[in-house]
Formats: sequence, C-alpha cells, structure tokens
Amino acid sequence: MRNQKRMRDYGVKIGRLEPGFYNAITDIEGVTVGHATLSNKETQTGVTAILPHQGNIFKEKLIASSHVINGFGKTMGTIQMEELGTLETPIVLTNTLSIGTAAEAMIEYMLEKNPEIGRTTGTVNPVIGECNDMILNDIRAGSVEKKHILEALENASREFKEGTVGAGTGMLCYSLKGGIGSASRIIEMEHGRYTIGVLVLTNFGILSDLKINGKAVGEELKDVILQTTEEKDKGSVMVIIGTDLPLSERQLNRILKRSVTGLSRTGSIITTGSGEVAIGFSTATKIPHKKPSSCLSFPTIHEDDIDLAFRAVGEATEEAVLNSLITAHQVTGRDGNQRPALKDLIEKHKISLI
Repeated sequence: MRNQKRMRDYGVKIGRLEPGFYNAITDIEGVTVGHATLSNKETQTGVTAILPHQGNIFKEKLIASSHVINGFGKTMGTIQMEELGTLETPIVLTNTLSIGTAAEAMIEYMLEKNPEIGRTTGTVNPVIGECNDMILNDIRAGSVEKKHILEALENASREFKEGTVGAGTGMLCYSLKGGIGSASRIIEMEHGRYTIGVLVLTNFGILSDLKINGKAVGEELKDVILQTTEEKDKGSVMVIIGTDLPLSERQLNRILKRSVTGLSRTGSIITTGSGEVAIGFSTATKIPHKKPSSCLSFPTIHEDDIDLAFRAVGEATEEAVLNSLITAHQVTGRDGNQRPALKDLIEKHKISLI
C-alpha cells in the first residue's frame, strides 16, 4: 500500500488463502480508510477512520457486531451495536484520551449529513476505538482536535499508508514500533466469491513472544537488543473486520471471535492490561433507517460455510499485525522515548524472516 514494503515483500506468506488486490480491508467494495497524523517531538498520535460504504450509512445501516477478547479498553458505541446488530457511522480509531473528542466530531459530522437526527428521528451512535500511546506521545496534552477526525474522514481512500501513521503514530507492538496494518483474504463458495478484510491498530505484546509465520523472531531480536523494559510492555489492539459475505449479526460475531487465532499466531498471550476488541461489519445488506411497509429480508450463508470465513479472518488478522510492524518506522517521542522499527533491526542484524 502506497509503495510501502510489506511482509509479502520479505518472502513471508501467511496461511493458505489468497489475498485481494490491495491485501487490505479496502478490497471490500466501498470501504475506504483515511488518516490524520500528528508527529512533532512530544506529540506522536493521530486518527484513523474506516468508512464502511460510500453512501449515507445512517440511512443505509450495515449488519455489525463487536466482540471483547479482553476488556481493558474504552470503546464507544458497541453497546447499541450489540443490541441492534447494526452500524450507522464510520469507525474512528485514536488514542485513549481522545475518544471524547472523536465522538463529538463524529456526531457533528453525522448531524451535518442528516438534519433529521434529533428532530424527526432518534440520535446517532458513533463508534470509536482506542489504544494508549502514552509511551511515545504526550497523551495528556490532548493534541487530537475535532478537525483531525474530519481530516481522516475526508481523505479516506482505497489505498492508504500503514505503520507509523494516523492512530498508529505513537503505538508500540511487541516492544517495537507498531501502528496500523491491514490484510485481506478471498474466499470461494458455491454461491459466490467474497472478501474478508482486516485493519488493526497494534499496541500490544512482549518482544520475546513475537513469531513471524511460526518463526521465533522475537527470541532472536531479544538477544541482539538491549531492551530492559520489553517484558513489561502492555497495550491493546483494535481489530476492525469488514466483509461482503452475506451474514446475520450472530454469524458475524462468530467470525469476529476467531480473530484471536491470528493474534495468537503472532505470539500474543492476551495479557491482563491489554485490551483486545474486534468490531466488524458486512456490506452485503443495507438496512434502511426508515421502516418500509413490508418485512425486511436478506441472505445469509449456511453454517456449513462458516469455517472458511474463520480461516480467512485468522489469516488476515495475523498478516495485518505483521504488516503493522514491518511498515512502521522509528520515532522519538515523549521524554526522548523510542522503540526500534522491525525493518531496521532485521536489516542491521541480518535476521531472516523466513
């Protein structure tokens, strides 16, 4: 994506299934991703926005669900999502202390596009996710402003940068520089060809646990890096999953749960202070905000098809995490804190990833 060298460029091929054209969540028709990056000395943070389709998502809602793997997190909007099974706004990711700002900006964004909200219809449910970037970013400074959320929403496109960008600017992963990563998988079924795409915001893990396609790369890196704090790193990961597979909310939730297999294959043990939250949507069916005169009907796959989706989401999650690591570049942030970039380390110490 955007001329960055990703895991497959290093000869690492994850899983059995083939990726889509971009090998990203934007392989799903209509999905776009945008960033606003704030990188200046003590400020290392930002915003990433995922637009699930290009229409008015409040008026044309999507089947959606969320799943909490470990609840050390502060997402907004998931309670209503679990109750109603729908998504009615874009998804915004930022740092932990900026979720209120993000929610306010998202509400204003949706009010501008939908004058009936709060007048002739109900309110709106903004969906916001977060990770804590306080090691590299002066999180208390509140650098993220409403204009940055709007910037991320307005510049969203099918091609986007990964690594040290947007909400991932100040994030760490396996004691290295982490951030934004994405991947996708194509699944062939008797009734059609579908895509499952994943975008992650990575801020979790212990260096010695890191595995790349089963290889204990973290152990090798631990031996060559004097990183006395690496065993203490705690954090979180947001896993955003999109698909054009026809699903019920229940089936989608089952698929979200399997994202943990991808996290685990990279070495995550889901530590107590790490918040792992998956949020997902299907673009296969749009649900009108206004009640029609007849019953709604929409297709879903048979349960016997779902194992292929389970495999796809695990593979895409695993590769997305690794892409977040390999595309990231080192930054010097708050109080001079640093974390090295994986691509620099493997080049300097001539470590093979395969």
